Formats: sequence, C-alpha cells, structure tokens
Amino acid sequence: MRYAFVPLAFGLGANAYVARANTQCFKLSASGGASGVLGQLDDGQNRIGGNHPTGCYCLDGNGGFTDSNGRGCILTPPTTQFQCDVGATPTNGFAVSSSGSVTYNGSGKFYACPVNDSGEYNVYTTPAPGQTKCVEISLGSAGSCGASASQPAASKPAGSYPAATPPAATKTKPSETPKPTPEAPKPTPEAPKPTPETPKPSMPAPQESECVPKVVTVTVTQPMAPPASMPAPSQPAQSKPAPPPESMPAPPASQPAASKPAASMPTPSKPAPSAPAASGACPQDLNGNYQYPHLIVPVDSEHPDKAYGTSYNGTISAHICTIFNFDIPASYAGKTCSAMFMLPKKEDLETSDYTISGQGDCTVSKLKGNANAQTTWSNAPAKAGDLASVELSPGNTYTVESGDCEAGKTVSYEICGSGDFSINYFQDYNPSPIGMYIRQC
Repeated sequence: MRYAFVPLAFGLGANAYVARANTQCFKLSASGGASGVLGQLDDGQNRIGGNHPTGCYCLDGNGGFTDSNGRGCILTPPTTQFQCDVGATPTNGFAVSSSGSVTYNGSGKFYACPVNDSGEYNVYTTPAPGQTKCVEISLGSAGSCGASASQPAASKPAGSYPAATPPAATKTKPSETPKPTPEAPKPTPEAPKPTPETPKPSMPAPQESECVPKVVTVTVTQPMAPPASMPAPSQPAQSKPAPPPESMPAPPASQPAASKPAASMPTPSKPAPSAPAASGACPQDLNGNYQYPHLIVPVDSEHPDKAYGTSYNGTISAHICTIFNFDIPASYAGKTCSAMFMLPKKEDLETSDYTISGQGDCTVSKLKGNANAQTTWSNAPAKAGDLASVELSPGNTYTVESGDCEAGKTVSYEICGSGDFSINYFQDYNPSPIGMYIRQC
C-alpha cells in the first residue's frame, strides 16, 4: 500500500559499509516468517513470493537503494512499504554489513505482510497498519547482480541469512493489496499460505563495483490518465506525524448543529472539475514531481478541544474539517506548483476506498500556520484566505491553487464541508490517487 506523509531522518549502523564512491548492486533475500528472493512488480513494488522477476538493487554511498530500472527505492508513508518508484529520491539509512545482512537505521528487523492467500508478501520496516498477519523477517544479500554480477562473491560467515533460489521470471500483475474500509485505514489481508522453507546455501556478501542503473524517462500527454507506475515525491524531513489516533470523528448521518464560522472570508468562485490544465499550468495528475501530505489532522466543531492526532484518512462534513501539511522541497525553488484534490471513481481504486453522501460545497482554505498532532478546532491556525468552493463528485480532480512553489517551507490547507455532505476516504497514491496533493509543474 502506498500513502504518504512520513518525513524521515537516517543514519548508518556501526557495522555497516561507510559512504563510498562505488555502488554495490545485489539481489535481496528474505528469511524468517517469510522467505525468498525479492521480486518486483511492474510498478516497482518489491514482493516476496509470486514468481515475480528478481529485483536488482544498488546501494549508494548515502545508504539509499536504486533498482536496475533507475527507480529510487523508498519507504512509502505511512505504511513504510519498501518499493521503488520512478522519479523518487531514495530513502537513505540502509546499510549492508560485512556478513551481507541488511539494516535500516541500524535495525535488522523488517516485516512481511500478506497481500493474498498465495504466499505473496509486501515488505515493510514496521507492521502495516490494520494487518494482523504480518511476520518478522530479515533481509540480506542474495548475490551480486547488474554490473557487479561478474565479480566473484565472497562466502558469507556461518549463521547469517540464507539465500533462496531466485524465482523464474514471469509476467507481473497489479498489486493485490486488500482495500481498507473507509472508516479507518485498515486494509484486511487474507490469510497467507507460508511456503515451507528448504535448506539454502549460505549468502555471499555484496561486492563493491560500479553500477550504473538504467534511466527511465516518463512522458505523459493525457492529464487525467492514471499512471501504471506512480512516481513518489522527494521526502523532506520536517513534519513527522504521530501514530494514528484510537478514535476518529465520525461523519454525520444528518445535518449537524455546529458548523465552522467563515463569515469573514469572501465566497470564492467554484472551479470546474477535471478541466484540462491551461497551457503552462500543472496537469491534473501525479505523473511528475509531487508532494503528498506529511500530516493529516481532523478537527471537529462538536468537540472543539479534542485533538484527534494524525490520521491516514481525510474526513469532511459540516462540522469536521481536515488540515493537510505539505513540506515543499528546496529543489522546487523557481518552479510553479498546483494544489489539487483528486476524487477518482470507486472502480478505479486499487488499495483505497471512500464513503460519500449528501450534498453541499466544500471550502478549501490556506492557513497562516501549520497543524500538528495536538491541533484542535479551538487552536487551529487562522485562515490566510479561502481558495475555492467545490462540490466534490467522483471521477474529478479539482485544482484549488496554482502559483510559485513555496520552496523550503511547510504549507497547510484546510477543507471543510457544508449542508449534509460527508466524505471519509483513505489518502493513497496507488492507482488511482485520491486526496490532496501538490504537483510541481
């Protein structure tokens, strides 16, 4: 699963290889609760089991992986799924010891969570939220690949991670991650069928060599076409969300009594949904550099002093507003950005879901300050101004702001509902992306 919003800071373990100019390229193998050489789906998800083509991963001097297709390997927030995306800046903090074992931030603990009942698992650094059948695994080198495959592999000391036989390459298939229910970000996995482990040869340590990954260029001409491989944005280290709250404000079944006052703000014009972007403006898609929310916080006028903390869901109604924090990379300086809200049709979703009911406009506002996990209705940042009033309808994307990218800053938006309208959705950028995003033009 993908979604997003955890900026991270990293360091190398004491027993890890130190930064160097040369890049090490090798296959990765899992052992423990699930075992096998990591394969890859077409979209860059790394998968244990399923006979997917074997992945080849190159570790740079900063502790970041890039696969043989030139895709940066990241930990997708908030689930920390390990996958490789076109245009993504690799997540740093990985290291490989002299024995071939892989660590992240000094820890050798990883987790495999099932995506179906056929023995296929996605890989995470923490158990996936809402999944009860995740198992602890270790990762290690399964031998050299790419440019380093021609070099002899050193034998691995006894007691280190076993290497599995690489599966035969077959045609990949789309992700089969179960959809979470919209009331809470809890995808329900099906029971895995563990594959019996067989004796495996000892694992060779990775070899140091030059590895030049293939560069992939993606050109998109249709602004609303959902991409087959979703690029992930760079991840600045600013607003880190807290764990999800135990309870979330529930959308109302009928017209609530309270609503958030906004009398001081002028009523903005309503943008046309899904209209093609004008020449020079940002396309209404995520087929380029973009940012997902690094913090999502709901606030409720019916419980004005209650802090719900960070959430994986966006909830909007007449008395519930949701605030989104975005950390804009310094590299966006001098560029144009658009803020947009994407609401695809349900049949176009793979790993997300939503509930929507009633009628009423949603007001999108820019805030003067930023939210945090302790933000409530009472202490929420003041509005800088209302940007747009939209009537959300499935199958549409709404551009609510376009202008100079606020490079190096954290910017916050708030969406509030009206009437008896209510929506609760799981923010996710798996095809098709849903929720609030900022797109660099």
